[in-house]
Amino acid sequence: MAREIFNEEHEAFRDMVRSFIAKEITPYHEQWEKDGIVSRDVWLAAGRAGLLGIDIPEEYGGGGNDDYRYYVIFNEELARAGVHGPGFAVHNDINGGYLRQLANDEQKQRWFPGYCSGEIITAIAMTEPAAGSDLQGIKTTALKDGDHYVLNGSKTFISNGILSDLVIVVAKTDPSAGSRGVSLLVVERGMPGFERGRNLDKVGMHAQDTAELFFDNVRVPAANLLGEEGMGLIYLMQNLARERLSIGVSALAGAETAFEQTLEYCKTRTAFGKPIGAFQNTRFKLAEMKTELTFARAFTDQCILADTTHSLTPDNAAMLKWRNTEMCKTVVDTCVQLFGGYGYMTEYPIAKAYQDVRIQTIFGGTTEIMKEIIGRSLFA
Repeated sequence: MAREIFNEEHEAFRDMVRSFIAKEITPYHEQWEKDGIVSRDVWLAAGRAGLLGIDIPEEYGGGGNDDYRYYVIFNEELARAGVHGPGFAVHNDINGGYLRQLANDEQKQRWFPGYCSGEIITAIAMTEPAAGSDLQGIKTTALKDGDHYVLNGSKTFISNGILSDLVIVVAKTDPSAGSRGVSLLVVERGMPGFERGRNLDKVGMHAQDTAELFFDNVRVPAANLLGEEGMGLIYLMQNLARERLSIGVSALAGAETAFEQTLEYCKTRTAFGKPIGAFQNTRFKLAEMKTELTFARAFTDQCILADTTHSLTPDNAAMLKWRNTEMCKTVVDTCVQLFGGYGYMTEYPIAKAYQDVRIQTIFGGTTEIMKEIIGRSLFA
C-alpha cells in the first residue's frame, strides 16, 4: 500500500538523509560499535546538513519547520540502515521538544545555536538505579540555595550520557510536594560535582553511548531551571507521547527492513533443491509478517499525521509504542529463524538487528507501562 503522508519535499529530504547516512555514518559505524561510542564529528556533520534542530527557529540556526515528518524520515532511514549509534532521536525528538517549548529567551540564546550545529549534544536523565518507569519514585534532589539549586543523586541508562554537553535532569525540588515537587534542571558539562560513570556494556546498540551519571552537590544556577519549578512531571507527561511515537516509528522501519532482507534471502537460499521460499511453512511465516507490518504501517502513519496537528493522544502513542516494538521483536526473531545458522552470524544484518531491537520494548516506558496507560484511559 502506498504511503500518502509525504509530499515531494519530504521525499527529496529522504534522499538527502540517505546520502548523509551513506557518507557520514555507514563507513564508520562498525568501528563505533567496537569503540562503544560515535565520533563527535558525525554530530557536527549532522549540524552542517541541517539535520539537528529542524523545528528550532531559524534565528538560532535551526530549520524553522515544526513538521514532525522530517524527523520521522530521519529516524526511519537510520533504522533501515541499521545504524543506531548516533543518538539523534534523543536530541531532536525528545530534548528538542522540552527546549523549544520551555526555554526562555536567555536560555535559547545560550543553548540553541550549539544545539543546532552539533557542538552541544544533549541527553535527558530520568531513570535511576531504583526508579525506572516510576518517575515519582526518583530520589535525586535539587534544593534551592540562594540563586542556585544544589543537585544530589544519580541516574542510569542515559543515552548520549558520555558525549552530552547539556543534560536535562529530572529532580525533586520539593520532596514534600509529591508530584508537584519535581522540576527539570539543565546541567552543563564541566559543572563541579557532575561526574560520568561507566559507558555501559549493552546487549545491542553498542555504538550508542549509554552512561551512569552522578551529581554530588552540583550547584546548578537557577537560570538553568527549565520551565517552572514543580511542573516537571507535567512537562514529562506532555512530551512522552512524541518520544513513544519516535520509538514506534523506528521499530516499524527496522521490522520492515528485516522482512525485506529475509524475503530476498528466501528467494535465493536453496534447500533440498529449491528456494526455501517454496516451502509452505516459509510462505506462511512471510505472509504473517507482511500482514502484521501492513496493519502497523496504517496505524503508525495515522499517528504521525495526528502528531503534525498536535492531536496525538497519550493512549494512542502508548498503543503504537507497545504494538510496534513487540511486533518488531517478533518479526526479527522469525527472520533470524528463516535465515537459519546464518541468522546467528554477526556479519549478517539480521543478527545485528536481533541484538539491537530487544531494548525497544523497555526504553521509553515498558510494554507493561504502555498497557497501564491504555487501560487507565478507558476509565478516565
